[in-house]
Amino acid sequence: MNKIFELDFGTLKVIHNNILISELHEGILLDVQSNRKILEIGMQEFQGKPYGYISNRVHSYAVDPMVYKESADYPALKAIAVVTEREIGIRSAQVERSFYKDKNSFEIFSSLEMAVFWMLESLQKVEV
Repeated sequence: MNKIFELDFGTLKVIHNNILISELHEGILLDVQSNRKILEIGMQEFQGKPYGYISNRVHSYAVDPMVYKESADYPALKAIAVVTEREIGIRSAQVERSFYKDKNSFEIFSSLEMAVFWMLESLQKVEV
């Protein structure tokens, strides 16, 4: 069963026992403080085991690039995927990628299904 967390800035869902998916509210700013809540849930749910984070951007919102610098310091967080179909969202995610230390573990997708498939493959390589 999938576990769901309702936060004041969006919803988080755990799938496949190693993926955390977010759908954040329209117009918010994902800042370091909000990101820490997401990272804390990841730490609690996965208890130090490798996991991935998918940002399913069904709504438009801003991201403080400093969240990626901090996220890179969490060793259990192995991969990040951004899902967006909007051209501006793709460009924003490309800029955000430059702030994440391991650029090979940050990908951008146009569908959630593609992101989940990539994430499962990426995490499988980490666990081997």
